[in-house]
Amino acid sequence: MNDLDRNVAASLVRMAVQDGVAVIVIDNPPVNALGPGVPEGVIDAVNRAAVEPSIKAIVLMGAGRNFIAGADIRHFGTGMTRPPVGQRAPDLLDQSAKPIVAAIHGYALGGGLEYALACHYRIATAGARVGLPEVLIGAIPGGGGTQRLPRLIGPRAALDMIVSGRHVSAMEAVKLGLLDDLVPEGSDLRAAAVAFAQRIAGLQPLPRVRDMSAKLREAQDDPGLFDAKRQAIAHKARNQQVPYAAIAAVEASCALPFADGLRHERHLFETLETTVEARALRYAFFAEREAAKLPDVPAATPAAAIASVAIIGAGTMGAGIAIACADAGLTVKLFDSMPGALAESLTRIRRTYDVAFARGRLSAFEASQRLGRIEAVHSYAAIRDCEVAIEAVYEDLDTKKAVFAELDAAMKPGALLLTSTSGFDIDLIAGTTQRPQNVAGTHFFSPANVTKLLEVVIGSRTAPAALLTTVRLGRRLGKTCVVARTCEGFLTGRSRAPLDTEMVLLLEEGALPEQVDRVLVDFGYAMGPFAASDLAGLDVAQALRARRAPADPGRSALPIAERLVALGRLGQKTGAGWYRYQEGNRTPHPDPVVAQVIRDQQQAAGIKSRTIADGEILHRLLFGAVNECCRVLEEGLVYRASDIDVAWLHGFGFPRYRGGLMFWADGIGAAEIHRQVSAWHKEYGERWAPAPLLAEVARMGTLLHEQTGLPRR
Repeated sequence: MNDLDRNVAASLVRMAVQDGVAVIVIDNPPVNALGPGVPEGVIDAVNRAAVEPSIKAIVLMGAGRNFIAGADIRHFGTGMTRPPVGQRAPDLLDQSAKPIVAAIHGYALGGGLEYALACHYRIATAGARVGLPEVLIGAIPGGGGTQRLPRLIGPRAALDMIVSGRHVSAMEAVKLGLLDDLVPEGSDLRAAAVAFAQRIAGLQPLPRVRDMSAKLREAQDDPGLFDAKRQAIAHKARNQQVPYAAIAAVEASCALPFADGLRHERHLFETLETTVEARALRYAFFAEREAAKLPDVPAATPAAAIASVAIIGAGTMGAGIAIACADAGLTVKLFDSMPGALAESLTRIRRTYDVAFARGRLSAFEASQRLGRIEAVHSYAAIRDCEVAIEAVYEDLDTKKAVFAELDAAMKPGALLLTSTSGFDIDLIAGTTQRPQNVAGTHFFSPANVTKLLEVVIGSRTAPAALLTTVRLGRRLGKTCVVARTCEGFLTGRSRAPLDTEMVLLLEEGALPEQVDRVLVDFGYAMGPFAASDLAGLDVAQALRARRAPADPGRSALPIAERLVALGRLGQKTGAGWYRYQEGNRTPHPDPVVAQVIRDQQQAAGIKSRTIADGEILHRLLFGAVNECCRVLEEGLVYRASDIDVAWLHGFGFPRYRGGLMFWADGIGAAEIHRQVSAWHKEYGERWAPAPLLAEVARMGTLLHEQTGLPRR
């Protein structure tokens, strides 16, 4: 290192000697990422400790809230030079002649866990979490994680952690054998680590993970272990390289000497780093973080503290929101004007927690504690002291207006009034109150306690403080929040509507539901749009169509869908919709009745059926959505095109390894999409009229996913 680099490293990593133990502290706010200077600082500190006779052992720990939350992924795919295998910080930690104890608190993720695995001992606070989540950003662990973890906990458990990318609690990590000791939460981790280091200082030989082999016999005893894992992920991982590379790397740990395994891991890492898949996953990662930024909210804007939430409406949505709030530690008051509905909802909530306990997701105490946070109340007066009220009644504008008038009269001054509507104009609802500045939309996606997306919708008079408080509430509930301005259908409804229309119009031309669904499943969706429609209910889709303006004159109704509803085919709940279902089984089966309804409509409309290529189906479904998203940006309804991508990833199941709708579109190119949309405009009419922004991006040669909206406050 030159003097400048050494000064940078010294500012990020410091060392102090305490009772014969060198305590090395990484201090790189906000999360102790392994950015430039940190590895160098660790290496320098370990080398200094190695030559000091008074130092008998070393502790490696992090300042602030985390041990090390991972690598700085902004440098991935940039061609940055990395030290050769054998000279990296984890390699040198491993080679230390003096024992090194990793003292973990907060998160030890990715490269952070790899540093800990290279240490000789690992202790952690009870609240710590560890993991190797690189697959979620299109990579595999590249610092020895795929070679050390299987030696420590066995290849089967290592495969589970690495291929899923999941975070593991400290308690589970102890059971797996990943940690040597737990430090009670609230205890002095530094003092505990120094004491631990003193106890093991004289023990030899050092327990280097690289030298452990007993757990690897698991693969010898089960030769089909790795092929079984490949088969297990085949459906979910279709079209992807990264999960299979992760399996190959762990397999190498069982088949190759340690040094050769490290080199093979490095080769796989570098092969993946610049793929389209990796770039898309990194983009999605950063898009989610960008969505948290509110550019038109002043930095000094205060957010209200939220401890209690009132939920009005005890149906399926209200129950899901109540569970989400209780899980986040909030006190919940659940109100419904129909006592029977309230009792039924509490039974549904209790059943949800019983299932979570039965499946080992919650302890009996945790389930009881969360259920105990939810109180059924029987009047608006009982919710007066709550800081927030979330309306979750039936999707009828007059009903919602009446509820908001009641809330406005009942709730204390300053309380937030939020509506869970999926598309009604927030201004119409806020207009029934004397506090429109404190009214916003919280469009939860079903099931509300599971689905990650929360669309936060602001009206023309929603105050910045109300927006900030609502977004922070959403994050506390574990949601990924995307902010949209009010319009019919909001961002999600507007952008999805062309797909919903086109998928049915394709049937009139000759496609079948099973072909359309197969195309999107092959593209990467977990479920096709017709199967998803059956799950939601065809009557629900019909009600939305009736409320929304037609995409094209004469197309406000979709005759095939209307005929199925008239036949009582409402989806899974009636055993038949676009598909038929056997009792007690949700597997969709193509139905001759649907094929006949399609033929009847073709004949009635004078349409000659034709064979439609899979590529045309995919582009008809998605290009219309891209075009509409350009209009959403033109109208200033969202901050950024990347927010649209986040909404599609978390709200509609768009395949994450494709980055998002707009990012994917850039892979085809705005010019090509504009050319095709223009051609379909001539062929099919106004629903395919090209958005001006699409035309501009095509002409300028810029990127769709980098476009911004125009905030109008």
